[in-house]
Amino acid sequence: MTLQRLAVPGAILAGIIALALAPYGLKNYGISILGLWAVTTIAAIGLNLTLGYAGQVSLAQGAFVGIGAYATAILMAKGVPFGATLLLSGLLCFAIGWLLGYPALRVQHHYLAFVTLAFATLAFLVFRNEQWLTGGIYGISGIRRPVILGWNTAPERAYFHFCLIMLVLVSGFVWWIVRSPWGRAFLALRENPVRAASLGVDTRRYTLMAFAIGAGIGGVAGALYAPLVTYIDPVPFALSFSLNLLLMVIVGGGGYFFGPFVGAMIAVLLPEWLRFAQGLYLVAYAAAVMVLLVFWPSGIMGILDRLLRPADPNQGAAR
Repeated sequence: MTLQRLAVPGAILAGIIALALAPYGLKNYGISILGLWAVTTIAAIGLNLTLGYAGQVSLAQGAFVGIGAYATAILMAKGVPFGATLLLSGLLCFAIGWLLGYPALRVQHHYLAFVTLAFATLAFLVFRNEQWLTGGIYGISGIRRPVILGWNTAPERAYFHFCLIMLVLVSGFVWWIVRSPWGRAFLALRENPVRAASLGVDTRRYTLMAFAIGAGIGGVAGALYAPLVTYIDPVPFALSFSLNLLLMVIVGGGGYFFGPFVGAMIAVLLPEWLRFAQGLYLVAYAAAVMVLLVFWPSGIMGILDRLLRPADPNQGAAR
C-alpha cells in the first residue's frame, strides 16, 4: 500500500525532472515549443477547472489569455515589474471572469457557450481595432523577458524553466482546489445543479467562482506568453485559440487533473513531431479526435483510468 501511495508522487517528480532536463538536448526552437506547451497547459488547466470540474462551457479562455498578454505587455512598457504584471493580469481576468459568470446563472450548456463566444469576439475586436491601447494589427513588440530575484530569464532555456516552475505552482494550486470543499462543490454543480442546491450548495457563488478562477489562470498564462514570444498581435487570440483550448481539455480528458497536460501535448508538441507528414497530419488528427469523442468521450485520461482501474470482483458474480 505504501508503494502504491508513493507511485503517483514519484511519477510526477520524475516527470518534472525529465521536463527540466529536456531543454539541454534541444536547440532554441525546440525549447521555445516546450515553453509554449507549458504556457498552453496552464491556460488549459484553467479551462478544465471551469468546464471539466464545474461543467460550465466557456469559449472565452483564449480571450482571457489575450487579456493577460496585452495587460503584461502594456504594463511592462510603462516600467511595471513583471511580478506585479503577472499578479495584476491574473486579478484582472479573475474580475472579468466573475462578471462574465453572471450570465451563467441564467443560461446553461450551448446558450452559455454563445455568451462566452460573444465575449471572445468582442475581446478580439478590441485587440485588433483599439490601436491606441493594443497597437491594433501592428501589435506590441520588444517585450523583454524579466529578471526575477537576480535570475535573468532572457535565454530560452532559462525562461522555459521559469514557465515550468509556474506550471508546477499553478498545478499545485488547482490540485488543492479540486480536493477542497470548493472542488467537491464544483463536481456537484457539474453533475446535477438542482440536487446540489437541494444539498445546500450555493450554486450562484460556485458558478461565479468557477468562471473567475479559470479566467484568472488564463490571465496568468497570457502574462507568461507575452515574454515568451516577445511580440503579440491579435491573431493568436482569435476564436480558434479558444476552440483549440477546448479541444485540449476534451481530448485530454475533461475533469481529470492530468487531462490538460496530455491534451496540450497532443495539440502543441505532436504537430512538431509529425511535421514530416505535412497536411496529412491534420487529416489524421481530425479523424482521431472524431473517433475518440464518439467511442471514448471521457478522453485519453478516461481511457487510461478505465484500463488501470482494478477490476471489480463483484462484477463477475453479478453477471
